[in-house]
Amino acid sequence: MRIAVISAPAQSKGVPEYVKALAKGMESMGHQVDILDAWTEDGSRLPAYRYIAVSAEAQSWFSSKMPEAVTKILSMGNRLIGIKGAAFLKKNGPFTTKALTNLMRAMEKEGMMVNWSEVLLNAPHAESLGKRIGA
Repeated sequence: MRIAVISAPAQSKGVPEYVKALAKGMESMGHQVDILDAWTEDGSRLPAYRYIAVSAEAQSWFSSKMPEAVTKILSMGNRLIGIKGAAFLKKNGPFTTKALTNLMRAMEKEGMMVNWSEVLLNAPHAESLGKRIGA
């Protein structure tokens, strides 16, 4: 399956290790995986994927808001209606569950069907979750 993993850390600082580990887990199951940086990509390639996994962080430790890069990349990828997706949020602060809900809402607002959501603890945990996609 062709999968896009959208990396949306709180600040534009490159692709975090837990996102690379998530993609590595998916690739180990035979999927074709591309990592897209939400801060630099425009989202025009998103409709070409069968599955989209968004891995994000809340804006700050005491916030449940998503970085503006998440809504930007999802809104630019028109025609996302009906594409299945997963929402992954890096554990960060006391409002992690609320932030995960906000991430899922942003995805569903663009017409995606979120069929899996999870809080990521670290890179090994992310890799093990990646192996469960499509299994």
